[in-house]
Amino acid sequence: MSAHDPDKAEPSAAELVAANARIARTFFRGVPSPCISVCRMDATSGLCEGCFRTLDEIRVWGMLADDRRREVWALIEQRIAPHLPAPPASASAVPGRTSP
Repeated sequence: MSAHDPDKAEPSAAELVAANARIARTFFRGVPSPCISVCRMDATSGLCEGCFRTLDEIRVWGMLADDRRREVWALIEQRIAPHLPAPPASASAVPGRTSP
């Protein structure tokens, strides 16, 4: 059986970066780069289409302290939010039942 399901869509760059952002929050030292090797700048937004960083953020990443790297990750999470699929319905929601 193949590890790749042809009926399942590949995750978007935003979904990949969002997953990495959750992981990056757990690092106390050595905060990982958001780069997913999709290095194209969007002319309209000024952000990389892969990691959602600005050119300045990309340029200085290697020189940033971990606290500042976490700040960049927080900015990335804000930027990708509109690009993520809607979360699944709440597990507490019961069809046909209204909340008080």
